[in-house]
Amino acid sequence: MKIPEERGLLYDLKAGDRVFLSGTIYTARDKVHKRGFPFDVKDQVIYYTGPTPTRPGEIIGSCGPTTSSRMDEWTPFLLSQGLAGMIGKGPRSKEVIEAIKLYRVVYFVAVGGAGAYYKNFVKKAEVVAYPEFGCEAVYKLEIEDFPLYVGIDSNGKSIF
Repeated sequence: MKIPEERGLLYDLKAGDRVFLSGTIYTARDKVHKRGFPFDVKDQVIYYTGPTPTRPGEIIGSCGPTTSSRMDEWTPFLLSQGLAGMIGKGPRSKEVIEAIKLYRVVYFVAVGGAGAYYKNFVKKAEVVAYPEFGCEAVYKLEIEDFPLYVGIDSNGKSIF
């Protein structure tokens, strides 16, 4: 599935489906959510991750998922602004699930502890905002066949 070009296909996904996501996504964790997004989130997918330092010759360091519930306070607003999806780990609040249903988006889950594995699916990475945040800077990632599961589908059905 290619993001954002195939956003319409998100509506057909069901909780528990395995998905291989390709395209452009952005990283954002707690600090970015508190400070504010320096780009339009419409039709974008945000990955809750903080990559480790990149070793010479590599594209990105380990980039495993962060616990998503830490971003729940800001998620309904971002979904109201057109955010297409989120990638993280763990369950979401009732408020976020209601917003997922209202705005018909998808919450993808990645496997915790697999950051070294996930870096293999990142084909390009660049810091696009807040470099002073270190690993919590906003990265623009080009991913190819990034393996995920649908944690909560656009109807609010959940694997949790």
